[in-house]
Amino acid sequence: MRVKKPRQAVALEYGKRAVPVMTAKGQNEVADLIIEEAKKQGIHIAEDPQLVALLGQLELNTEIPESLYVAVSVILSWVYWLKGMEPGDEKRDSL
Repeated sequence: MRVKKPRQAVALEYGKRAVPVMTAKGQNEVADLIIEEAKKQGIHIAEDPQLVALLGQLELNTEIPESLYVAVSVILSWVYWLKGMEPGDEKRDSL
């Protein structure tokens, strides 16, 4: 019998900060609420269960550790591409 893993979600904030910060995390119903709110706000959602499991170990409002920079930068580069942005655009006041 296969045990069903809990659904997990995390939210990262990056923009005017030097390093992304984990601003929300949760499992099951809380994960669903995080995803629902992201969709309402037009935030792109990436699915990477291994990365979510690692980020979920962090305390809220914590900068991501250097060991996860590459994995998170891959997600951020995807979001940049979807939004038609270039690196540095997130730091401009006009956005």
